[in-house]
Amino acid sequence: MTEVSKFRSANSKMGGRSNRRQFLAGATALGVGATVLGAPRIARAAGGDVKVLNWQGYGTDEAWSVDAFHKATGNTVTHDYYNSESEMITKMRTNPGGYDVVVTNCAWNSIASKEGLIQPVDPAKIPHWADLNPAFRDSALLNDGGKPFGVAWVWGITAIAYSTDVFKESPGTLAKLWDPALKKRVALRDDGIENVGFGAIASGQDMNHPADLEKVKAKLLELKENVKLLWSSEDEWNKRFAAKDFDISVDWSGAALRSKTAFKQPVGFDVPHEGGIGWFDGLAVGKDAPNPDGAHAFIDWMIDPKFYVDWATKAGAPASANTKAMQALPDSDPSKTFYADQEAIKRLQFMAPLSDEEKQKYSDLWTEVKTAFAG
Repeated sequence: MTEVSKFRSANSKMGGRSNRRQFLAGATALGVGATVLGAPRIARAAGGDVKVLNWQGYGTDEAWSVDAFHKATGNTVTHDYYNSESEMITKMRTNPGGYDVVVTNCAWNSIASKEGLIQPVDPAKIPHWADLNPAFRDSALLNDGGKPFGVAWVWGITAIAYSTDVFKESPGTLAKLWDPALKKRVALRDDGIENVGFGAIASGQDMNHPADLEKVKAKLLELKENVKLLWSSEDEWNKRFAAKDFDISVDWSGAALRSKTAFKQPVGFDVPHEGGIGWFDGLAVGKDAPNPDGAHAFIDWMIDPKFYVDWATKAGAPASANTKAMQALPDSDPSKTFYADQEAIKRLQFMAPLSDEEKQKYSDLWTEVKTAFAG
């Protein structure tokens, strides 16, 4: 599960709604200057139906936006949903030509393109293409053979959330999770890939493909005395944090911001000096899409600053890959400055594709660690 899945779960609770290698030696500035939004640039397409495959409750199916898109372009929008990225791939394999737009995580887009499940995107049909942060837009994770197979949409960070009641300043280091003074005060998400990633970062290795898994396992086992909770959902995290069951945790940036702003919890968020995990999602066009023009129009609608600001302020959203969309956020929105921290971005390792063998090894390793925690 990525931040998408937790974001989807959180929005259902709040009345509104998810995976990495060194991203960029110097990420392009996102910028935080004020921008005045005018009428949106609309990529028009003849009326038809746009079939979208996505997580449920993750931006593309916001009713107010779907209705506005229909009025602006004549296209209706229908959805099919997946509950994991592997299910997304299965749905495309078993329903060829069934989808116009598919939301793909950066670690899975190349899997879909190499299998021929998605087709190249035509930037000429995406008026907002030039406004996308090149760090995401031009990433090798969305491009294959010199062609773009995905349009960068939103992004986020997995790092350290902490109680500002307990920590008067940010911990600054991932090593804080191992501090003997924090016995039974640490929470981790119950996810093998994520924890292997942080174990790799903590032991100075590539988080996607660590060379020494035994070193990773040993590092994670050292957390046994400190770990109080292995959480599974954003809702669980918020409830247990509010109950003061833990003081510091691995968490998603968007979740931490929502905990602070929507639930008024004393939450701080920090990308430690050793680094954190970055992810971003793209919008792809399905192979043999029945309505490719409608697909491009819908993708452009999703990256339009007007849609993003409405989504972010009405429901809460991850950071946009569109620099102008981030600039257009209200100055009061904490995301506007938080996601503009270029030094933090440079410390991230971004999720990258993993082989089936790697996924199994990481899952098995995490099962061993959990068994030891329970012993």
